[in-house]
Amino acid sequence: MENNNQNSGKIQYMPISMCIGMSVGMAIGSAVGNIAIGMCIGLSIGLCVGSMIDFKHNKNADDASRTDEKEMESDD
Repeated sequence: MENNNQNSGKIQYMPISMCIGMSVGMAIGSAVGNIAIGMCIGLSIGLCVGSMIDFKHNKNADDASRTDEKEMESDD
């Protein structure tokens, strides 16, 4: 049986989007004149977007695995 704590082979989008959000926030913050606030806002937006993407991908993967399990049970 597969351990739920180990996500080998799955891409985690939250850290990627956090880095992208922080970079974009830093660019916008430097244009406005306050890099620290821009980085904080960009990081929080990246965190939210990454969490939503991860949730959507994990939900789709769980639905697919449940469908596969039901098909295997019906074949028996």
